[in-house]
Amino acid sequence: MYQVLFKRLEGNEDIAVPRKMSEWAAGFDLQAAVSEPVVLQPGERKLIPTGFSMAMPMELEAQIRPRSGLAYKHGITCLNSPGTIDADYRGEVKVLLVNLGAEPFAITRGERIAQMVFQVVPQVTIEEAEELPDTVRGAGGFGHTGVK
Repeated sequence: MYQVLFKRLEGNEDIAVPRKMSEWAAGFDLQAAVSEPVVLQPGERKLIPTGFSMAMPMELEAQIRPRSGLAYKHGITCLNSPGTIDADYRGEVKVLLVNLGAEPFAITRGERIAQMVFQVVPQVTIEEAEELPDTVRGAGGFGHTGVK
């Protein structure tokens, strides 16, 4: 088990620490720490503060992902999804939201706007090579197996 430390930023004592909303949930819900309602117009994107910073072990990353209910009901989703928070980042966690729906959407203080999932990051080294080993697929890319 890994320990992640959360620090509420000044003036955000009313914002809940990220928490799972069911026993087996993978993600921790994040709340908006806006000082007044923020309206996202259709097609508009805004960076929404969460009111906390955190520290996690170097083996982890935190991924910021959309909440399915907001996406389904209102077309509100996260850009750059999943967004990665690196273990050495100590600034405020913010969520980049976009309104893909047809109507304006108001984000209010304390509203659950996204979820955060922790993942283990493998330690990888990169080596330059003159040649790569062959595979059956080779250089086959987008659509190489057909469209049906």
